[in-house]
Amino acid sequence: MSDERPDGARDRAESLWHPADREAEVGEPVVRGDPAVTGERAERAARFDPDDPESLERAADTVRRFASEAVAGDDNVVMLRGAAACAALVRGHGSYKAAAEAAGDGVQVSFIRKWARVHDLPESVRRHVARGHIAPTAAKHIARVAGDARFDLAWAVLDADLTVREVRRAASAINDGTSPEAALRAEGVAAGRLEVDLPLDVYRRLRDRASLENREPGDVIADALDGYRDL
Repeated sequence: MSDERPDGARDRAESLWHPADREAEVGEPVVRGDPAVTGERAERAARFDPDDPESLERAADTVRRFASEAVAGDDNVVMLRGAAACAALVRGHGSYKAAAEAAGDGVQVSFIRKWARVHDLPESVRRHVARGHIAPTAAKHIARVAGDARFDLAWAVLDADLTVREVRRAASAINDGTSPEAALRAEGVAAGRLEVDLPLDVYRRLRDRASLENREPGDVIADALDGYRDL
C-alpha cells in the first residue's frame, strides 16, 4: 500500500459515542443494506470485496458508470454505492492512482479520492446521506476533514441548514488550522445548539432540576448524556 492510502493516515478521534471514521469492512453495505434506511433497495445492496478479483472487477465497472452518470444525479443511495466501489478499488489496488487506473475510461485520481473518503465517513453520517438529509456534494467536503470535525460539520448541516458552499468554506478553514467551532461561527452557526422536543413530564423535571441546581437546562442534559456514554 502506498502513502496515498486513506486509512491510517489520520488519527481516529472519539466522538460522543462513535469513532469519527468508518469501522466496518470496506465495501460492506452497512447503510445501503439496512431496510430502515433504503427500504426495498436494501436487498439489492452490492458488496465489494477488495480481496476478491471478481468483486474488484464489479467495483471497477461500478466506478466507471458512477463517474459518467452519478455526478449529475441526485440518487444518494447510488452515490453511496459508487463511493463503496471507489473505496474497495483503493484498498484492493493499494493506492488512489492504481484504483483510478483500474477503473479506466478517464476516471481521475481526484474522483476516486473524494468518493473513497465519503465511504470512510462514520455510519451515523452516511445514514443521513442515504436518507437525503445531507447532500453527497456536502458529504465530500465533510470527508475532507478528520476526527470529530466530521461530526461537527455534518450536524451543522442538519441543525443549522448549512449549505454545500458553507460546508466547503468551513472544511477549508478547518484544514488550514481553524477550530471547528470557530469555522462554524464564521458561517453564522452556533456549534452545539440543538432544538429538541421533550415529553411534557420530562421537560417539567428538566426545568425543575436545572432551577434547583442553579444551572442551565443544556448543562443538565449534557451531564445526562455524558453518563449515558459510560453505560
